[in-house]
Amino acid sequence: MSIQLVTVVALALVFLIATVLPVHMGALAFVAAFVIGTAFAGESTDDIVSGFPGDLFVILVGVTLLFAIAKGNGTVDRLVHLVVRAVGGRIALIPWVMFVVTAALTAVGAVVPAAVAIIAPIGMGFARRYSINPMLMGLLIINGASAGGFSPISIFGSIVNGVVARDNLPSNPGLLFASSFVFNLVLSVVVFFLFGGRELVRRSSAAKPRVAAAALALSSTSTGTTLTDEPAPSSGGTDEPDERLPLTRDHVFTLIGLAALAVGALVFKLDVGFTALTVATVLSLVSPGSAKAAVGEVAWPTVLLICGIVTFVSLMERVGTIDWLGNLVTRIGSPLLAAILICAIGAVVSAFASTTGILGALIPLAVPFLLAGEVGAVSMIIALAISSSVVDSSPFSTSGALVVANAPAGQNDKVFRGLMIWGFSMCAIAPIATWLLFILPGWG
Repeated sequence: MSIQLVTVVALALVFLIATVLPVHMGALAFVAAFVIGTAFAGESTDDIVSGFPGDLFVILVGVTLLFAIAKGNGTVDRLVHLVVRAVGGRIALIPWVMFVVTAALTAVGAVVPAAVAIIAPIGMGFARRYSINPMLMGLLIINGASAGGFSPISIFGSIVNGVVARDNLPSNPGLLFASSFVFNLVLSVVVFFLFGGRELVRRSSAAKPRVAAAALALSSTSTGTTLTDEPAPSSGGTDEPDERLPLTRDHVFTLIGLAALAVGALVFKLDVGFTALTVATVLSLVSPGSAKAAVGEVAWPTVLLICGIVTFVSLMERVGTIDWLGNLVTRIGSPLLAAILICAIGAVVSAFASTTGILGALIPLAVPFLLAGEVGAVSMIIALAISSSVVDSSPFSTSGALVVANAPAGQNDKVFRGLMIWGFSMCAIAPIATWLLFILPGWG
């Protein structure tokens, strides 16, 4: 059995064992990387550790620590109130606001994980406060990031268009962006109604909000928190109208820190994880009391899980499993069958590894296949780009991991399972859908 096939079988066993036995999947993946790396690939422990996603670790820890501080000192509560007032109290619009904002950030050049890292903690705070299904909120944020991710000036768009240009393939950057945006928008509509959108619309209508009202309040009920027109009785908690929530020194410093994170990541291209850690550390020094319990709020089990799986996938990349699979597909005699298999490989691998890396690797592997002219290059590239990006909802990707890490307390495991099911379903649905929509009609 070849080393490439060994890694594929091992990955399948990791999922199977962790599903049927009470073994942490991340720890199991680390063990699998160690055993296969040393026994089959002849790697040293240094080689194996080189695949550890240090950048992802820092992002997960830094962002969740920062927003744990923001939640602890009440800053997130203030932001929740302000945004709900901005949409006139219409709860059903909140997930769509998150979709639009995240899409705008990635469309103007933000890295997809950076945009999700900034928006996910706030969006999941809304989900917690207003009893919005965290799957609905998380998926609309991730889909929004993917929707704007292929604009001509975005990171994904620049990578794809640059690879296409270097390989002298036909391209249509505008069509790539429009196709990705529309696909993710339609997908988000499906998500909205699949994960409780009708209930949100009903609650928004029942609330009958007055946009110009002097105060909007939150009323806690036995079934969750809902929006009402009248101020709630004062209780000194965070469920008070905006006017009753004084802006404290900690709020001001935290808001400045969040703004610094956004500007640093989006304007100055600073690393999101290290910037978040820096801001969190400064806030801890300025206000030790509000940051005291924040470290315990970091989703450490999620960090272990994601880092273990990505470390194993890095081993698969080093031993050539990805290239091996790609070469097998390109040798298939039927061009249309080969096209859908390439999209499927892109989707499956991207669900666990870097979407950026997959886009940069699979397009060159498919160049001989595309130059034959039996499948339109533009349509194939669009299908591959969409198939490889919509699976960012997988909890093993950075975006999915950020949503899981920022899920409401006690719901991390539920959101993880939900995103895993959704992400894996996208691995099957996205290649088929894009094949039918773009490749089969023979665009470009």
